[in-house]
This record gives sequence, C-alpha cells and structure tokens, in this order.
Amino acid sequence: MPFRQAHEASGKAVFMAETKGVALNQLSLQELQTIRFGPPSPHAVSYWVGLCAWRPGWLAPWPNSSSLCSPLFLSDVNRVWDYGHSVEQYGALGGTARSSIDWQIRQVRALLRAQQA
Repeated sequence: MPFRQAHEASGKAVFMAETKGVALNQLSLQELQTIRFGPPSPHAVSYWVGLCAWRPGWLAPWPNSSSLCSPLFLSDVNRVWDYGHSVEQYGALGGTARSSIDWQIRQVRALLRAQQA
C-alpha cells in the first residue's frame, strides 16, 4: 500500500480511537476493518486487483463512491500496536532494531578508540 494511503488509514484509526476515548490497541479488529481509504492511485488499483486474484473478496466498491474499500487491518494488526515489535522490525543499517543499534554503537566506539590512539 502506498505510504499516503497507509498514513490516511492510520490517521483514521487514531481518530476512531480518540473519538471512542480508547487506546489504539483497544480497538477491535471489526472496528478497524470499517476504516476505508480512497480515492486510490492507479498503482493501488493495480495492486488491489492483483490481490483479488488470490484473495477473493478483498475488492468491493465503496458505497456512493468510486473508491476502493478493503479490510486494511487483518488479524495480525495487534503486532503493529506492539512497540517492541515495531522497533525490532527495522534491522537494516541505521534501523531501530536492537541488533542494528548495537552494531552502530560498536562502530562509534571503534571510531572513538581509533581517534584516541
């Protein structure tokens, strides 16, 4: 999903949680699946049509609109609200995962030792 649409969907989730007076992780999967996005870019249309080829039922018309609607949030959504998992998923160079941070710290320490020698 393009970043713009992901940002829209997450913003709507935050708004829903604030409106209900609950934390994001307290929204049910059913509540989250009422969140829609649109209108989609041509790339998103192609992406969703491709998904429908192997996940029938994902593509449906938005009522009174030409937008797409889909269950943006699946049963694994709770992993998104898990801060530890969110941090650990970025293990690339410069990422936030513990392994990446440890590597960066070792690099800086080695650089400092080399400069002090």
